[in-house]
Amino acid sequence: MYKKKSVLPAIVFLLASVAYAQTPAMKKVAESIATEQASLEQLYRYLHEHPELSVQEEKTSARMAQELKQLGFGVIEKIGGYGLAGILKNGDGPVVLIRTDMDALPLEEKTALPYASKARGINAAGQEVGIMHACGHDLHMSVFIGTARALVHARKHWHGTLVMVAQPSEENGFGAEKMFSNGLYGKIPYPDVALALHNHATLPAGSVGYNPGNFMASVDMMNITVRGQGGHGAAPHQTIDPIVLSAQMILAFQTIVSREINPLEPAVITVGSIHGGTVHNIISDEVKLQLTLRSYSPAVRKQIIASIGNKAKHLALQAGLPETKLPEITINEPRVPATINDKDLTLKLVNVFETTFGKDRVSEIPSAMVGEDFSWFALQQKKVPLCMFWLGTAGAEALKTSQQTGKPLPSLHAATFAPAVNPSLQTGITAMSAAALSLLR
Repeated sequence: MYKKKSVLPAIVFLLASVAYAQTPAMKKVAESIATEQASLEQLYRYLHEHPELSVQEEKTSARMAQELKQLGFGVIEKIGGYGLAGILKNGDGPVVLIRTDMDALPLEEKTALPYASKARGINAAGQEVGIMHACGHDLHMSVFIGTARALVHARKHWHGTLVMVAQPSEENGFGAEKMFSNGLYGKIPYPDVALALHNHATLPAGSVGYNPGNFMASVDMMNITVRGQGGHGAAPHQTIDPIVLSAQMILAFQTIVSREINPLEPAVITVGSIHGGTVHNIISDEVKLQLTLRSYSPAVRKQIIASIGNKAKHLALQAGLPETKLPEITINEPRVPATINDKDLTLKLVNVFETTFGKDRVSEIPSAMVGEDFSWFALQQKKVPLCMFWLGTAGAEALKTSQQTGKPLPSLHAATFAPAVNPSLQTGITAMSAAALSLLR
């Protein structure tokens, strides 16, 4: 059985000696965290034990809706699938949107936690898989609900409209786009700003991180079918081997970033999958490649896609293939645009975080090449300033052990990933509440 430890002293220590926390509003936030801590831990354990895959977040979405309704939010459900939005109007003022993601990963958990997930489900390929919150979306949702509770408790100290959006299907990159295709911004008050956080596996728990510009990269999923002319493995001269041709293409693609892209522009090309052939002695007719292309600049993205097409075409022609058998290239839609923080908004919130936690607990973090579809919340008819920040979740003991042994901490998407729930949960609620309160004026 999970044995709960009291975290009230930790909360008091976290909030007691910082100037911003002494405002009446932040005192209310601290009260809410202390009062709701046990309930929020219980919520976290429930979400961790009951993960749901992308596009399958039915029970998770229902729980988020229930929590928001109990706080007095008007809730709109089934936006682009299992997406939902909670709206709380509190007088005249700006509209602040706070977003969480909800989906889990097809992964069998190996943390040995007393509340480890034993859930299983069917993935998009029809296979039975384990399911785990290995990207911390369970923590994101717990912070999300904790923030909603704190801001309701402190509602006498802010003015405006709070919009809480719970988004499905972040992991497959489709969730945000589906919500907007279903008219999200037409169903809610149009936001003046949008906020989100993401847990960070190696940043110390109790701290936050930021980047005032490029936060997470755009991601394109590319598929290439390389055709050839099959035959017997003993007579390769009578064939055009698509496996050899694919190998040439893969090596050629690796020169695009190193020799064609400005070294000051971040970009990554990864060939993550190659499938071709059936047995040892048959040269196949085709090979299928799956790639991810990552960048921040639209011009760089365009250049990478064009260069891949150019190299694939000319290597195929060089191998002797006719125009009718050139490689077929497709890109999955919707793509994931780059998440780029609004500089002015981010620096404003950095000042809030430094005042709340102290400068030693707030760090600038380099841009990441992973993707995050929170970017869709900015890229609408009227652009919305975004700020997504990092929430440290690496526990002190885990960091110490890692430093002593040289063994890296479990990363996001690892079967052993286990964030330090305390003080990460209260830090996340404090940070997001402080950010919202600084804007709801």
